[in-house]
Amino acid sequence: MTPTERFARARALLLDCRDDYERARREFRWPEFETFNWARDWFDVFARGNRAPALVLAPDEGPAEATSFAELAERSSRVAAGLASLGVARGDRVLLLLPNVLPLWELTLAAMKLGAVVVPASVQLTRADIEDRLARGGVRHAVTVAAYAPRFDGLALSSRVLVGDAGASAPPAGWAPYERLLNHGAGGAPAAATSPDDPLLLYFTSGTTAKPKLVPHTHRSYPVGHLSTMYWLGLREGDVHQNLSSPGWAKHAWSCLFAPFNAGATVFVHDYARFRAARTLELLRERGVVTFCAPPTVWRMLIVGELGPKPPALRELCSAGEPLNPEVMEQVHRAWGLTVRDGYGQTETTALVGNPPGLPVKPGSMGRPLPGYDVVLLDGAGREADEGEVALRLDPRPAGLTGGYLDDAERSARLFGGAHYPTGDEARRDAEGYFYFVGRGDDVFKSSDYRLSPFELESVLVEHPLVAEAAVVPSPDPLRLSVPKAFLALAPGAEPGPELAREVFAFARERLAPYQRVRRLEFVELPKTISGKIRRVELREREREARARGDRSPNEYWEDDLREPG
Repeated sequence: MTPTERFARARALLLDCRDDYERARREFRWPEFETFNWARDWFDVFARGNRAPALVLAPDEGPAEATSFAELAERSSRVAAGLASLGVARGDRVLLLLPNVLPLWELTLAAMKLGAVVVPASVQLTRADIEDRLARGGVRHAVTVAAYAPRFDGLALSSRVLVGDAGASAPPAGWAPYERLLNHGAGGAPAAATSPDDPLLLYFTSGTTAKPKLVPHTHRSYPVGHLSTMYWLGLREGDVHQNLSSPGWAKHAWSCLFAPFNAGATVFVHDYARFRAARTLELLRERGVVTFCAPPTVWRMLIVGELGPKPPALRELCSAGEPLNPEVMEQVHRAWGLTVRDGYGQTETTALVGNPPGLPVKPGSMGRPLPGYDVVLLDGAGREADEGEVALRLDPRPAGLTGGYLDDAERSARLFGGAHYPTGDEARRDAEGYFYFVGRGDDVFKSSDYRLSPFELESVLVEHPLVAEAAVVPSPDPLRLSVPKAFLALAPGAEPGPELAREVFAFARERLAPYQRVRRLEFVELPKTISGKIRRVELREREREARARGDRSPNEYWEDDLREPG
């Protein structure tokens, strides 16, 4: 059986079991290969003569442009030949600092075909970030657009490629125009017979708690591993799929490349400079989006306004990146009659746990283990339990898991060399096997000897109509060790002040157990990583330092100070 046939058989089983979770879990096995190159062995084969749109790009202004599967396969082969002419060889690392433009997909496929390694990068990276990635990532080649080219001035690279309009002025000295690669000639570069374990991608994690780690993925771990993500999203061949995620982050590869192209779905991308909820809702209707995935931050922004009637083609709604609050799910369901299905994974993995279409959704649950993954919870002693750290059994080893961190052999041996891979996230499991997110191990804290989950408290706080987002951290307290403090971002038009603080305290008090009571709050603009995740580690440190100094912010309120007399 050829590599294409092995992959297609595994894919077909999951598509056939789309509404039968138990059968998918029971029968699915990761395909095994001696050689495998997803771009050549799957994408090019599926694309042969296929005029269906693979990618539709809609800029903020101007008409959308569609590229068929056949066109994308042929163009990426020409780009592969162009990269080879610049000296890009098998194993070379190529940094892509690009917005949502067609060359991002063409270059990614082209690099795969050459056996080169793609280093995805966010356009928000600073000069220092880029230097770090070039040095620690061993990057030899870079591709970007004119606006970001100055960030590379003076940096040592073997080749530089500038993406831009064909009719624009010549690129700066030292930069090759992308059109030269694209016009290199038909036929493409020589085929690279890659091993499934050859490196394909190198991610720098978003760094919510520490300096970004280097997470490599192979020709098996992400292309094949994202069969689980395809299953969770509920994709079908011919669907129009939209995922709101910025280039450079793992979720962009999850849902703008591998999962939809594994299914044979069309990827629709709105390339916007600034997110506007109203425009996103318009495009869901205009473009006939069938499956839609967005992070919790976007879902919260969408429900602040008027959702309006359900876009007619919509069938599946998903969320990932951080846990989705039940209140958000309820509001969307009231408006559209569809349930937002949560999913869970990491840069180190593909989708691990989720609510696929064939599984009843329990509010607040991130679902059950997805096909191909054996997920357990480990207590402090490393024993399996109903509450503890989310971990993967490594016998058999799941296809979608990285082999370890490129820059930390000791940490890799500790996390990936035993019987389980511990994710660092904590959860609980009910009697039916559904998992409920508790928090990052670093985020969970004790107050008066009670163990508190920030996520549970935050889910209550965001139910208040004037609270857009919330982050709860421990605030040092001489009596209780620590008490919960909420940092709150308000909805548009809401004014911070003692009256609103009193109202929020009362709102939370009615809905939380006494030991969970939020006793301090502060109205702020929440600090976030460039991938949009709240930096609770920064808030924890800020609060620790403030309490040590005895400082109080002008927008900070303590419940004891606002109690009504008597």
